[in-house]
Amino acid sequence: MRVNRAWLGLAVLMMPTSLVAIDTTALLLALPRLSADLGATNVQQLWISDSYGFMVAGLVITMGTLGDRIGRRRLLMIGGAAFAVLSVVAAFATDPTVLIVARALLGVAGASLAPSTLALITNMFRAERQRGRAIAIWATCQFAGGALGPVLAGLLLQHFWWGSVFLAAVPAMVLLLLAGPALLPEFRGDHVGRLDLASVGLSLAAVLLMVYGIKQLTIAHVSVVPATALVLGAVIGFLFVRRQLRLEAPLLDLRLFRSRPFTAVLIALACAGIAMAGTGLLVTQYLQGVLGFSPVASAMLFAPMGLGTAVGTMAAPVLTRRMRPATAIAGGLVGSALGSLLLVGVHGTGALPMVMIGIAVLALGTGPLFALGTGLVVGSVPPGRAGTAASMSETGNYFGGSLGFALLGVLAAVVYRSRMDGTSDSLAGAVAASRHLPAGQGADLLHSAREAFTASLHVTGVTAAIIFTGLAVLILTMRPATQAAPAVLPEYETTRG
Repeated sequence: MRVNRAWLGLAVLMMPTSLVAIDTTALLLALPRLSADLGATNVQQLWISDSYGFMVAGLVITMGTLGDRIGRRRLLMIGGAAFAVLSVVAAFATDPTVLIVARALLGVAGASLAPSTLALITNMFRAERQRGRAIAIWATCQFAGGALGPVLAGLLLQHFWWGSVFLAAVPAMVLLLLAGPALLPEFRGDHVGRLDLASVGLSLAAVLLMVYGIKQLTIAHVSVVPATALVLGAVIGFLFVRRQLRLEAPLLDLRLFRSRPFTAVLIALACAGIAMAGTGLLVTQYLQGVLGFSPVASAMLFAPMGLGTAVGTMAAPVLTRRMRPATAIAGGLVGSALGSLLLVGVHGTGALPMVMIGIAVLALGTGPLFALGTGLVVGSVPPGRAGTAASMSETGNYFGGSLGFALLGVLAAVVYRSRMDGTSDSLAGAVAASRHLPAGQGADLLHSAREAFTASLHVTGVTAAIIFTGLAVLILTMRPATQAAPAVLPEYETTRG
């Protein structure tokens, strides 16, 4: 009996890929309950929520390059073991500080998983068509995991305590540790040099400061601290870039940006993340604040966005059989623009179907970009540098998401406040204030606030449509196209069992 070892290995890689994404979003629903049980303050809640994402974003560059140096499977196994142990620690934490530390260390472990899985795929699947299918499956797991995280948390919280949200990752990581050594190849780059610790420190500081500044600009009443963080992060980022250009074995090879298609795809990945994150932020608030759904119901109604992306990524390899990759990516982005414009029609009794169709079409169109674009990024470098390329792709996604929350969130807030003539700063504030007013005044305030927020959703939809249209033009202009890769190594492709 012939067993395809590569595809079995891909099935193993799907688990950490999904779990890193799930762990990013699942805590959103568990946070109120665990905060009450642990007695966490508002500041502690913020760190419990954000410490994981901060560390993943800050260390993904380092981990991608580290995997090239010490071995991608080895790094994956280390990260998986740490993720399992730290998930147990987080689940049984009895103090907010312990949970914050556990979440931050989970972020370190999570940063080692994402680039390792993507880089290993490039080693396991050398044929272009097979690699494209494998990366599409990888992207599907990533985006479906992010969408299903709140849904899974909601189901667990209905029957178990909040720690079950963390424990859900343990069985999958144990299976990874058991099956990984048998099904996954070990691979490390040749002549990659030693790890430059100064570059590690500079990259971590630059990313953490900039992500922190971007996130805080959306919620801070005084913008001095986040603005200072952004400026300081930019300065450290400049020092990091200058150092990379001078090193013989840089942590991040910036010479890759000389490739026009490579640069175009990274820009597109980041900007698509901006549009998707900003739209997602407004839609989830609309479902709860305007349509009145509970957080659990809103998470389920929002699932079509992640599932739409998953379907789009799976369909991308099929599209390339009939058209050039650039055409497939650009066509999908035009579809995303049309889906964004559907949000402009959201109003009245037909609002919910229009929202769900709009976010599904928007997400579906991004699928070719995330599947084919990611494949181009990791396929445009030698196999020994795939971890570095994977980390650049992941960093672009994280920055895009953070910028989306900040930029489109601020735009929506400006539209909302202008429509409310300064009488309300946010929809949540208006909902809370309406409960303390006489019935008639409260109803009037709530109606005005919901109308103003709907207008901000419309503006966000138009902005996202402009972004997606611009990206379609960029992709067609710079013409990214996948390159043929060597055939899959016969000794890895199959094994007898």
